[in-house]
Amino acid sequence: MNALVLLAAILFILMAVVGGKEGIKSFIAILINFVVVIGTVLMMNDPNANPIVLTLVACGIISAVSLFYINEINSKTKMAFLATILTTLALLFFIFIITEKSMIQGFSEEESDSLVTFSVYIGIDFIKVATSVIIMSTIGAIVDAAISITSPMQEIREQNPDISRKDLFKSGMRIGRDILGTSSNTLFFAFFGGYMGLIIWFKDLSYSMGEIVNSKVFSGEMITILTAGMGVALVIPIAAAVTAYYLVREK
Repeated sequence: MNALVLLAAILFILMAVVGGKEGIKSFIAILINFVVVIGTVLMMNDPNANPIVLTLVACGIISAVSLFYINEINSKTKMAFLATILTTLALLFFIFIITEKSMIQGFSEEESDSLVTFSVYIGIDFIKVATSVIIMSTIGAIVDAAISITSPMQEIREQNPDISRKDLFKSGMRIGRDILGTSSNTLFFAFFGGYMGLIIWFKDLSYSMGEIVNSKVFSGEMITILTAGMGVALVIPIAAAVTAYYLVREK
C-alpha cells in the first residue's frame, strides 16, 4: 500500500511540474475514471444489470471526463467526443459477434483448478461481460486518437479559413496516418508487456505453439489488442469527416 501511495504521489508531482494546471486536472481525471471503472464492475455483479449498457454509459463518462474536463468544452473536444461515440457503437456489434464465435468468455482451462470449490452458475451472461471488457479496453485508445485528429484540424482551419471541406478532410487523414502506426504499436506492447507473465506460465506448462494460440486466455488478449487497433483505425476517418463537416460549415 505504501508503494502505491508513493508512486501515485510521484506521478502527481511529475504531472503538476510538467503540465501545471492541466497536469493536475489530468491526474484528477485519472482518479475519476478509476472510480467510474470500479463502480461499473461492482454494478455488473447484479444479475439484473446489462453489462454492455453499463459499459457504454461508463465509456461515455470516461470520454467526457477525458475530453471536456481536461480540455474544456470547445469544437475539438465536442467533435472528438462524437467521433468516439460513433466508433464505439460501430465496434459494439462486431465485438459481440466475435466474442460469441471465438468462445473466449468465461474461465479458461488453466483457471479451472482454482474454481472447483465454487459455483459458476451466478446468473451473469459471460458473453456480455467479455464484450464489456473489450469495449472498456479500447475506449482510451479511441479517445486519444480522436483528440489527436480534431485538435490539429481545428488549428489548420484557424490558420487557413478558406480551406475547403475536402482539403481539410484530407489533412485530417494525413495526420491520422502519421499516428496510426505509433498508436498500434503502443497498444500492442502495452497489452503484450502486461501479459508477459502469461507467456512464462505457458512455457512452464510445456504448451506447444498451437496450444498457446488456441488458449482462451491468449486468444482473449489478442482479440482485445486487434479490436483496439481496429478502433484506432476506424476513428481516424470518422473524426476527420465529422470535424471537416463541422468546421467548414461553422461560420
